[in-house]
Amino acid sequence: MRRVGSRQRVAALGCASAVIASLLAACSSGGPDARDAAEDLAAGLAKQDLSSVQTVKGGRVPQVDLERIVKGMDGLKPSVTVADVSEDGDTATAELATEWKLSGSTWQYTTPVALSKVDDAWQVTWSAAIVAPELGDDERLRVRTTPADRGDILGAGDQPIVTARDVDRIGIDKTKVPAEQAGASARALAQRIDIDPDAYAKQVEAAGPQAFVLGLVARSGSDAALSDGELAAIPGAVALPGSLPLAPSRTFGQPMLGVVGEATAEIVQKSKGSVRAGDTVGLSGLALRYDKQLRGSPGVIVEAVSSAEGAEPRALFTGKPTPGKPLRTTIDVAMQAAADEILAGVGPASAIVAIRPSTGQVVALASGAGGKGADTAASGHYPPGSTFKLVTALSLLRSGLTPSSQVPCTDTVTVDGRRFKNYSDYPGNAVGDIPLRTAIANSCNTAMIAMRDKAPQDQLAQAAAALGLGPDVDLGYPGFLGSVPEQAAGTEHAASMIGQGKIEASPLAMAVVAASVARGERVTPTLLADAPTKPATPATKPLTAGEAKQLQEMFRAVVTDGSGRFLADVPGGPVSAKTGTAEYGTDTPPRTHVWMIATHGDLAVSVFVADGESGSQTAGPLLEKFLRAAQ
Repeated sequence: MRRVGSRQRVAALGCASAVIASLLAACSSGGPDARDAAEDLAAGLAKQDLSSVQTVKGGRVPQVDLERIVKGMDGLKPSVTVADVSEDGDTATAELATEWKLSGSTWQYTTPVALSKVDDAWQVTWSAAIVAPELGDDERLRVRTTPADRGDILGAGDQPIVTARDVDRIGIDKTKVPAEQAGASARALAQRIDIDPDAYAKQVEAAGPQAFVLGLVARSGSDAALSDGELAAIPGAVALPGSLPLAPSRTFGQPMLGVVGEATAEIVQKSKGSVRAGDTVGLSGLALRYDKQLRGSPGVIVEAVSSAEGAEPRALFTGKPTPGKPLRTTIDVAMQAAADEILAGVGPASAIVAIRPSTGQVVALASGAGGKGADTAASGHYPPGSTFKLVTALSLLRSGLTPSSQVPCTDTVTVDGRRFKNYSDYPGNAVGDIPLRTAIANSCNTAMIAMRDKAPQDQLAQAAAALGLGPDVDLGYPGFLGSVPEQAAGTEHAASMIGQGKIEASPLAMAVVAASVARGERVTPTLLADAPTKPATPATKPLTAGEAKQLQEMFRAVVTDGSGRFLADVPGGPVSAKTGTAEYGTDTPPRTHVWMIATHGDLAVSVFVADGESGSQTAGPLLEKFLRAAQ
C-alpha cells in the first residue's frame, strides 16, 4: 500500500471540503421549500384570504370553498401556524396547528396538508379537512352559543333581588294558523297585549311559515299574562314558558336595578364579539353597569353542518358556559319594597332613600314612576330648601352661636332689593327674637338670612362637606352627592342660607346629611357590599363631637317643638326630622319642590317630591308611612 504524505493528505481534505461546500450552496440557492408553501397557507387561513396560495389544479376553488366553510363562524378568525413539515421527493406533508378563541373557550387542533412539487414549485392539495379535522367536502362550520346562567343581584343578607323568574313569551305561532289569517290574528293579539297592531301584523306576515313571532314577554301569573281561554280565542296565539332575570315586581328598585333583555345592535357592536344578537344582557342600571360580571361567559358549540338532505349536524367542539357572578348590594328587600309601594301613587318625580348611619349602607334607593325612568333618588339635581338649614346651623355654630342664641325671625327680610319671606303657614308664635333651636324647629327663613354675615359662603361650603354634602365619591353606581358653591354674594348668598340659589342636592345626598348628623361624623354611603365606597378627601373642618351634639338637639326639636310634631308618636324610639321647601319655575306663586329628612334609630331617611305643597304636608306623610313600615 502506498503511503500518502502529509501535504497530499491536506490537499485531499481541502478538495473534499470544497465539494461539500459546493453541494450545500447548491441546496440553499433558491431551491423550492415545502415549508414556505405551508407557511403561506397558514397565513392565508388565518386571514381567510388564500389568493396568494398556490394550489394543485382541479377540484374546488380554495378561496370560494373557504368562504363557504367559515361563513357560519360569525366573522371569527383563527390563529394558524405550521407545526411540522416532512418531504419525500416530490411530495410533502405539513401539519397545521389551529386555534380559535370562542367566547371564553379555546378550540385547538391539528390538520394534515398534502403538498406536491409541480414545475419546481410546491403546491397545496386543497380539501375541506385542512380547515377542520375530518371535515367532509360537503360540510361547513357553524358556531352556536349556549347562554350561561346569569348571576343574581342580591340584597342585604344575600337575599335574591334580581333572579330567574318564570315568564310567558306571548306571540303568534304561524304553524298554528292559516297564512291568510295570520295578519288578523296578529292584530287581535296586539290589541289584547297593548302593542302596535299594524306594526306587529306586518312583522308576522313577513315571517316564514314556521316562525314564532314574539309580541310580549309577561311575568307568569301577572295581569299582563293571558289565560288559556284568551289565547284559544285568537288562532295561532300561544304563550311559551321561559324565564328571565327579574326583580320581585315590575317597579321594584327601578331604575337602580335596571332591566335585562335582548342585546341591542349597539350593544352587540360595542362588545367586539363578546355579545351576539339574541343574547340576554343588562340594558340599564346595575344590570348594565355590571353586565360582564353578571352575564358570565356563554358556552359554545362548533358543528359540522352537511348540505346532504336530512343529515344531522355533528359537534366538533363544545365549550361549557361559565356562570355569571352575583352582584351583592346593601339593599334591604323589605324596606325597598315599602319605599316603592309608598311612591306608587305619587304623580311627580319622587324618591325615598334610607341609609344606616352606623355603616353608611344604603338600604333603600327608590325613585317614583313620575320621574319617567330617571334615577331621581341617586342622581337628581334639586335645591334642598330648608333641609339645608342643618348645614346653615353648623356654620352658625362655628361662628360662635349656640342652639340658645337669639336670632331675629321677622315676617320678611330684604337683601339687595329682593324680599324673602317665610312659608305661608309659618306659626305666628315663633316670630321675633327666638332661639336658634326654635328657628330651626319651625324653619324660619328670615332668621337664617338675617344671620348671613355669620356664615360666609365658603364656610357654608365647608359645613356642607363636613356633613357629606358635595364631596365626590365613587359608589360603583352613578350618584350625585350635591354641590355647594364656595363663592356667592348678595341675594345669591342669602338664598344659599335657606338651601336655594345655586345649591343642589340629590335625595341620596340629603340622606347622607341626616346620617352624618346622627352618627356625629361624615358618613360615606355604600351600595355594593363587596366594594365599599372609598371615603372622600377629608373635610377641611370635620364635624366635632360637640357640634354633632348641638345639631342633634336642633334636629330633634323639629319633632318635639316644630313642623315635624306629627312624627312624635312613631313607635320604636325618638324621631329627629327636618322639613324643606324650595321654589322653582316662573309661575306666580312659584311651584315648590318638597323635602323631609329624618333619623330613627339606625336609619336616616330622605323623602323628596318634585312638586308639592310643603315638606310637612306632601313629603311628611310619605316619610311617616316609611318609618312605620321599617319597624
